[in-house]
Amino acid sequence: MGRPTNTRRGRAAALAVTVVCLAYAPIAVTEIWPYASPGAPALGEWLLGRSVSPEFVAEAVRDRIGPYSRSLAPLIVHSVLGGLLMLLGPVQLLSAVRRRVRLHRIAGTAFAVTVYVSMAGAALYLVRTPPEQAFSGAAFWIVLATILVGTVGSVTLGVLAAVRGLPDLHQRWMLLCYGFLMTAPLLRLEWGFLPSLYPGLSIQDINRVAIMHLGSLVSFGALLASRALDRRTTVPGLTGTWCPGPVLVAAHLAGAAGLTWITVAFLGQGTGGRRLLLAYVVPYAVTYAVIAVRAARARVRGADWAREEWRLHLAALLLAPAFSAVAVPVLERTMGLDRLTALTAGVGIGCGMLAYAAVTVVSLRVLYGRELLKRQQASAERPTGQEAAMATPGAVSAAAVSGEGDR
Repeated sequence: MGRPTNTRRGRAAALAVTVVCLAYAPIAVTEIWPYASPGAPALGEWLLGRSVSPEFVAEAVRDRIGPYSRSLAPLIVHSVLGGLLMLLGPVQLLSAVRRRVRLHRIAGTAFAVTVYVSMAGAALYLVRTPPEQAFSGAAFWIVLATILVGTVGSVTLGVLAAVRGLPDLHQRWMLLCYGFLMTAPLLRLEWGFLPSLYPGLSIQDINRVAIMHLGSLVSFGALLASRALDRRTTVPGLTGTWCPGPVLVAAHLAGAAGLTWITVAFLGQGTGGRRLLLAYVVPYAVTYAVIAVRAARARVRGADWAREEWRLHLAALLLAPAFSAVAVPVLERTMGLDRLTALTAGVGIGCGMLAYAAVTVVSLRVLYGRELLKRQQASAERPTGQEAAMATPGAVSAAAVSGEGDR
């Protein structure tokens, strides 16, 4: 693992993430204060009122008062610590890139503890709020719950990888964790610019548009960061591929079937459905194109490990629409949702969940390779044939008797 392979692009990406995090930190810290104390300063509301309109902000506040009133204390803990995470994230990334080991460990411990406490606050809010009564409805509640589980799961696996001395896997899980956390500032950015694309759209509808692609974008960003920081052309024990041609072909067929089903389902929901479909398909197509091109380039330059990771993530991305198509009727029946709500939720969680699955498979691929290498080394060091026989006491005695008989 090392510094980004393309220094200019790596620095630009790191700078952009740092700027977004630093800008969002005070917004996160002050976001819930007005709900606990009307009139309290809130930087996010102030900026949104000037970038969109005061009416847009008033609508957002009015629709959140009910859901937030039951869980103000947990939400304050969640938002204040969320602001702290926005500061700790860049520290973690830059200390890892610059190999400041002591700083990285101290900040990493603080980061993990803060994630757990902040997500506990979010969990209390979700538990206390029925999905249909949540801000922006049941679909938004389901996506928030999925992000929460993904965040806690990825930070846990990242910590375990660090304890086991697996820095490459630690880095991937922590980047995915921070990607999930970045959905918060990115959503606020969409609150700012989507009203210019869709004038008059309510904040609830803006949220539904945003969740169509946020999970895909943040997990894609985590993948790009992981690959930029990993210069290796191979990993110990890497042989063959877990994603051969037939598997990738089958994933393409499943993805095409899932996309077709999603397209037909959204088109049947009128103008709102077409808007949501566009918000899903365009980022999905861009993500697919970039991953496919990167995998092909890795094959050309003989970078077996890079090609394997790109292909595993490509297969997961292709399976995401199929997963969503299956999830929609399940959500309808288990949660009693209408078709559009279940469709929005199922599509909203698909890419993020499959990206999590892809990182899991990549981790298993690395662990399998290392275990295979250990077995090969153990087999090479084990005495064989006549050497093994002569090494045993029985063999020595037999050899001595044989020698007496010869004499």
